[in-house]
Amino acid sequence: MKNLLYTLLFIVTFYTNAQEVNLELFKNGFTSPVDIQNAGDDRLFIVEQAGIIKILNQDATINSEPFLNITSLISSGGERGLLGLAFHPDYSNNGYFFVYYTNATGDTQVARYTVDASDSNIADPNTAVLIIGADQPYSNHNGGCIQFGADGFLYVGLGDGGSGGDPGNRSQNLQTLLGKILRIDIDNTNGTNNYDIPSDNPFVEDSNSLDEIWAYGVRNPWRFSFDSESDELWIADVGQGDIEEINKVAPDAAGLNYGWRCYEGSQTYNTSGCPDPSELTFPVAEYTHAIGYSITGGYVYHGNVYSDIQDLYFFADLNGLIGTVDNDNNLINYGNYGGTWVSFGEDVNGELYIADISGSIYKVKGGEIFDTQSFSESQVSLTPNPTSNNVRISLDGHLISKIDIIDLKGAVVFSENNLLISEKYISLDSMKSGVYIVKILSENGQSIFKKLIIN
Repeated sequence: MKNLLYTLLFIVTFYTNAQEVNLELFKNGFTSPVDIQNAGDDRLFIVEQAGIIKILNQDATINSEPFLNITSLISSGGERGLLGLAFHPDYSNNGYFFVYYTNATGDTQVARYTVDASDSNIADPNTAVLIIGADQPYSNHNGGCIQFGADGFLYVGLGDGGSGGDPGNRSQNLQTLLGKILRIDIDNTNGTNNYDIPSDNPFVEDSNSLDEIWAYGVRNPWRFSFDSESDELWIADVGQGDIEEINKVAPDAAGLNYGWRCYEGSQTYNTSGCPDPSELTFPVAEYTHAIGYSITGGYVYHGNVYSDIQDLYFFADLNGLIGTVDNDNNLINYGNYGGTWVSFGEDVNGELYIADISGSIYKVKGGEIFDTQSFSESQVSLTPNPTSNNVRISLDGHLISKIDIIDLKGAVVFSENNLLISEKYISLDSMKSGVYIVKILSENGQSIFKKLIIN
């Protein structure tokens, strides 16, 4: 009865759609792109499965020389290849970035590389430092996602080792890295390892468990991410035969068991020798294989352009589906967009992109550009609007603390804070013609958005 009630509620929320999601082709011509990352600047780094990372610029040009080419180290095809990329939080100073790949023998390897000292568009292939690896008994379920948390540690997602149904029960076994989310300190070393163990990892005092483990009971966490505002961890775990699941947990929720192979999503799968369900963490949202068959996790949108998709977590499916989960864990299906979706990415402004493994990168767009949101007892005005060379911004009833002017790519083209004034004149001579968003922050922390047109 409990599972039936859950299913009924799930169906109701799944088809509730109050937002609009559109895709705009940004660039095609890639070969099996599987990841999109940024390094804190305007460039996007596109990971190709065969072992190449290319730079995609904001003007939609691709650098002629790859950022990195490690095809000679890679076994590629199916679920193998160069699968993940993460830039060190202090990349602008140390030039470190990390890649996740299946090596020539089909086993998992995470390695660190360094950007070329004289050219920021090229990595030095001779700087490889092997960080952590795992033997893979089968060719599938290799995981592939690496992300830095707000704590500065590197999180690594490994699948259960493959085949089907986790025949070795590896996900529930705390003495193997497979079927786990790992958390390691890559700024320090420990003994013979090129990493250290964070002292607050959940199993460091347990001699029967591996110290690297942060969470377990996952099947194939192909893509996970941290909410850039709340730091909540979102994990999209690919299902076995019927359920695709999405997990969301607090950033300090350590040692959680997500239930595989005992449960597939909220449904029992193989509970032989499994813990009581009260000890497991179940997904906040899921869908059946009547809808899709292989989930790709994305990000929570916190960009500057679209108001109707703000704070929504995006996911997709290999069959073309794109959907979101909101703050109340309602799952919304926007329908089939025709792509073979394998990864999302964020640019430096928080705008979202999605990769079709057939070779194209699309920009994800909402239906509503930020416009006026009224304060309860105040009024904001932009005059003149439209304008050509200057604008007067005024706020009645409150003082203006900060003003940002944002273009439709999400880039902040003007910013001034600590103002504490009721009006501000701004010269627009350096800005191109077009539509912009003006974000005004009052002295009490309230925000209002206005559309500005520059002729």
